[in-house]
Amino acid sequence: MKTQTLLLAAAILASACTGTTQKIVDYTSYVNVKLGSGEHGHVFVGANVPFGFVQVGPTSIPEDWDWCSGYHISDSTCIGFSHLHLEGTGIGDLFDVTLMPVIGEVTYDRGKEEDPNSGLWSYADRTKEIAEPGYYSVPLMRYGIVAEMTATKRVGIHRYTFPESAEAAIVIDLQNGGCWDSPYDTHVETVGDNGFRGWRYSTGWAYNQKVFFYGEFSKPYDNFTLNGPKGMFGRADFKTAEGEQILVKVALSNVSMDGAKANFEAELPGWDFEQVRSDARTAWNNELSRVNIETADTESRTIFYTALYHTMIHPSEYCDVDGTYRGADDKIHTNPDFVNHTVFSLWDTYRSAMPLFTILQPEREKDFVNTMLNIYKEQGRLPVWHLMGNETDCMVGNPGVIAVADAVVKGYDVDKKLALEALKTTTMLDDRGQDIRKKYGFIPCDLYNEGLANDMEYAIADGAVAQAAKFLGDEEAYEFYLNRSHSYRNYMDPETQLARGRLSDGSWRTPFNPFVSNHREQDYCEGNAWQYTWLVPQDFDGLVEFYGSKENLVARLDTLFAQSTEIQGENASPDIAGMIGQYAHGNEPSHHIIYFYSMADAPAKTADKVREVYNTQYFNSPEGLAGNEDEGQMSAWYVLSSFGFFQVEPAVPRFWFGSPLWDKAEIKVAGGKFTVIAEGTSDTNRYIQSVTLNGKPYNKGYIEYADIVKGGTLTFKMGSKPALWY
Repeated sequence: MKTQTLLLAAAILASACTGTTQKIVDYTSYVNVKLGSGEHGHVFVGANVPFGFVQVGPTSIPEDWDWCSGYHISDSTCIGFSHLHLEGTGIGDLFDVTLMPVIGEVTYDRGKEEDPNSGLWSYADRTKEIAEPGYYSVPLMRYGIVAEMTATKRVGIHRYTFPESAEAAIVIDLQNGGCWDSPYDTHVETVGDNGFRGWRYSTGWAYNQKVFFYGEFSKPYDNFTLNGPKGMFGRADFKTAEGEQILVKVALSNVSMDGAKANFEAELPGWDFEQVRSDARTAWNNELSRVNIETADTESRTIFYTALYHTMIHPSEYCDVDGTYRGADDKIHTNPDFVNHTVFSLWDTYRSAMPLFTILQPEREKDFVNTMLNIYKEQGRLPVWHLMGNETDCMVGNPGVIAVADAVVKGYDVDKKLALEALKTTTMLDDRGQDIRKKYGFIPCDLYNEGLANDMEYAIADGAVAQAAKFLGDEEAYEFYLNRSHSYRNYMDPETQLARGRLSDGSWRTPFNPFVSNHREQDYCEGNAWQYTWLVPQDFDGLVEFYGSKENLVARLDTLFAQSTEIQGENASPDIAGMIGQYAHGNEPSHHIIYFYSMADAPAKTADKVREVYNTQYFNSPEGLAGNEDEGQMSAWYVLSSFGFFQVEPAVPRFWFGSPLWDKAEIKVAGGKFTVIAEGTSDTNRYIQSVTLNGKPYNKGYIEYADIVKGGTLTFKMGSKPALWY
């Protein structure tokens, strides 16, 4: 591989000059792309580069919850290789611009597994499948064709090895999108004797999605025809010799066909498949090398680097090579001073993934926040769950508010005046139950579905705005939002000591069973009373006051983890997973709870539970995730926690200590390198005994964000007995 050879040569030259031996680490060799492709992980399996617009990979026949990414380890059907995929979501979409190599006559539809001759589909030979960062390959058994693919940011390149045939073809499928996606306008036309271009407009989770494409084959086609309903299938016919390889390059744009061609010419003008594959691997190594861990535990190393890999599939760059992009207003925006992105699963990622980006991806984090601020200008409010330029309004609360506020208090160089305006405007709208909240001071559960969940998430966002306002010197806004962030207290029932639905007349929701879940049709969202009681990361002191003391709070936390793991109800949410008692690690609202022990001066209990999660919720296998990956959030929890710290309080820039997993972790940060050393760490020696920062004794239960990003050395001395050092 040319790129790897050049890297090796440079390393040898550097070693010769310094007289030292440098070890080149292939971090991609530690990644198991299929981890999380079983159970309900919903991860993407295919080829891409970090944060790239294109994710090219297989799409299966089933249109089902567990096939949201197009792939599931239990199923080997393949209808083609699509250029856009989601990563670990609980709703399906994308799969745009699908290619399928075939032999002979086919029918132009999705096909059915019970009919081997239907559609274009084939079984994929999973025994010969190769999946690694930046590259995917699998044989298609129906046709005797080997499919390979790799990618740049905006271009997917395919290499198909054909048998000898006078009826070989490559089909462009514009009909079959994601599970909830339907095309309403498609077009494909030829360009010269080996090119094609067009568009696919669709509606689904993203209600108005526009994808443009430009592609070329490595040899002229013999014939090109339009087939299927409304000509949504283009077929390029070829005659092939045994073992002949035909390559196809497809560039995408959200702006225009000309934009797609410009992306094509800028990113992939040649046909060197192996060079593109090597470059993709190098791109992944560059990003994965932001963290170097030292450990003798090879399984945990794989889990870690796979988790880090999963955090960098999205958000995706959503602009052409010149920066032009289609905004949330469906207008074309030119000459932006930032890189526009999409796929913001913010209800999930504000908890861990976005805080992780503030450490590991400072430049991209700035782009993410500027994207959100421009979304505010384009649609009148900050994003909730933004997909392909569309506001899906998926999930509850105002999570984009939390992400922007967190960046503000961490000192990011963004337009602070615009940010505060966006925070205030978004949180003062009358949409999505906020009008009811203004009227009653909380959201009565008889007036709005999932009222408790919405209000508690709005309260977290209010807490974040309060912190941002305080940071920017707006004391009036600070007081207003701090007071409103306590609205959750209306649901805290002193009799049951749990968060419980409250009605507009002030009475409690009855009957009440804290173990019951009714998916998306109750007071809670993907949870029950046991989980939502603790959804108060913005007001830990208020929780202490509710329970009477830190000691009582710790005892109540113990009760949470000691409960039965049963979730009751005929329509219980499948998202409530990864159970330890009634703590549900497989879903995001629980992710901060363990660290409340540290905040309550019981860090040993945090260490116990964090280690239990490491050992019972993450595995190096297709079943290796406890719940949906949710655009990197499940993995980001592992990455952050394994360093030994975790941000609990949104827009409060500090990370509470837990139990570090690695002997040493070297983290590239804005100020250079932040090194975390855990002397003697193990499952037995899981308790922090003492802490030093840059060689000086450190007596806090948390590390400040500013101390992390300026670089330095944090050293934990670990032991087998609980200790309190702060």
